[in-house]
Amino acid sequence: MTDRITSAAPQGAAPTIGFVSLGCPKALTDSELILTQLRAEGYETSKTYAGADLVIVNTCGFIDDAVKESLDTIGEALAENGKVIVTGCLGARTGQQGGDNLVREVHPKVLAVTGPHATQEVMDAVHQHVPKPHDPFMDLVPEARGAAGIKLTPKHYAYLKISEGCNHRCSFCIIPSLRGDLVSRPIGDVLGEARALFESGVKELLVVSQDTSAYGVDVKYRTGFWDGKPVRTRMLELCEQLGALAEQYGAWVRLHYVYPYPHVDEVLPLMATGRILPYLDIPLQHAHPDVLKRMKRPASGERHLERIAKWREICPELVIRSTFIAGFPGETEEEFAYLLQFMQEAQIDRAGCFAYSPVQGATANELSGAVPDAVREERRARFMATAEALSVQKLQRRVGATMQVLVDSAPALGRKGGVGRTYADAPEIDGTVRILPPEKASRTLKVGEFTRVRIVAAEGHDLVGMPV
Repeated sequence: MTDRITSAAPQGAAPTIGFVSLGCPKALTDSELILTQLRAEGYETSKTYAGADLVIVNTCGFIDDAVKESLDTIGEALAENGKVIVTGCLGARTGQQGGDNLVREVHPKVLAVTGPHATQEVMDAVHQHVPKPHDPFMDLVPEARGAAGIKLTPKHYAYLKISEGCNHRCSFCIIPSLRGDLVSRPIGDVLGEARALFESGVKELLVVSQDTSAYGVDVKYRTGFWDGKPVRTRMLELCEQLGALAEQYGAWVRLHYVYPYPHVDEVLPLMATGRILPYLDIPLQHAHPDVLKRMKRPASGERHLERIAKWREICPELVIRSTFIAGFPGETEEEFAYLLQFMQEAQIDRAGCFAYSPVQGATANELSGAVPDAVREERRARFMATAEALSVQKLQRRVGATMQVLVDSAPALGRKGGVGRTYADAPEIDGTVRILPPEKASRTLKVGEFTRVRIVAAEGHDLVGMPV
């Protein structure tokens, strides 16, 4: 995902900063913090590299394609502007030629390089090269956003980061070396930001972290305070409070990056009653016990099946999205076939799959039994064929149902139709609902509002609905 600031800088003497945000929603929230601080100090944003006093590039450094995109973007910014500050995960990667930093090894002309969640370091670099226009004595962030700050998402949905870092040491992942161990945000701060977002008009809050289920582990589930009342820093209590807040504003809460720990069971009743959307984004990665062991992943495929079955007993409407890796070192054809069988038995609603790619610094690089590139790609294609067939079957069952849809697009007030999403669809990664033009001329649609539609057809990964 790439977001470029596109608001033109107004006429005046205020310095302008170009900004590019690459990578996942967790990186996006880092970008939002930096942009909020820039705005508070009186900086403006430029819609082009050429119109900026300098450019900030927030990078991704997890997989090879993301590294290439980040390095290419930095090169583009240097070529078109010349003054570039780099932040984000790639900024924490060591050089391939033995240097301290990969970014400086490839692009030695960058002004500064920081790692992820480094707002103050970025601001220090900005101050050094483009002095701030004044010493603010009041918050210049638009009041409509309040404590929520600047957002790079559409006004009606936003990401809420509850923690940073990860305590797992999965053999294919270098996130802990880039972002550190788990650090949970104080629960009062998280809930305060959530309320500010709802007050600003957000109708869907997407909870993100490296490991949402582990929220509070690092502080031993310490009791914090919210509105003068004690609340434990724990996933269940957080979901209870977020659900209650969302209900006041008629909004959704969606959970991402949820590891299938036993205590996740406690959240399912909140989903069954509608307080939290019955949707879980769970990074399973594989199902065969031996592959999971080589990956150093928690739990096993058998326990996953048991847990998923239990969840669906509690909440039959539950939708599960997940990601998997095909062709991990040592993966046999039998182990891959086991994964395909797991998909059928678990009835995963939405799934993505990556062909395994070595990542510099990952311990999986030391494992024997590398799978040939062609086999990795062939298995990824077979996996996706299975996943897509399952998804299509499940979508076909929606035909005839009436569902609530959050409207994302509605040209001409929806008189020509629009595009929205059901509870089963997270923005940008899942499907959509193509909303047909209303039968009544007086019926309108508005972006950021909910509407009821009758599902009349399924088209690939998407649905088609008629407003009712």
